[in-house]
Amino acid sequence: QVQLVESGGGLVQAGDSLRLSCAASGRTFSSYNMGWFRQAPGREREFIAAISRSGRSTYYADSVKGRFTISRDNAKNTVYLQMNSLRPEDTAVYYCASGTMPLTTARASGYTYWGQGTQVTVSS
Repeated sequence: QVQLVESGGGLVQAGDSLRLSCAASGRTFSSYNMGWFRQAPGREREFIAAISRSGRSTYYADSVKGRFTISRDNAKNTVYLQMNSLRPEDTAVYYCASGTMPLTTARASGYTYWGQGTQVTVSS
């Protein structure tokens, strides 16, 4: 069992930056690929980024490539999402997730454990 807790969301203006954190419980954090998703009201949960167990490989959705960066610190059982040049369309609840699926699995169903989410609101 893995428990995930996101933090770092908030209200920012367009062009600002935010860094989300996701703290994982348990001693098996480094056994899982980690991903970030987001969900806006009335929309399906959308894949954003994923990172391999070691942190050496990453994968991004086209919508955030070049603006968002995923990273992890296995010593701290934490995965991060650095979000730069935020846009109003980035407004959503952001979730982290863990699983053992291939890194390029961009489907929510491919992940096993989920956090409760953190709200990010970008004003224009």
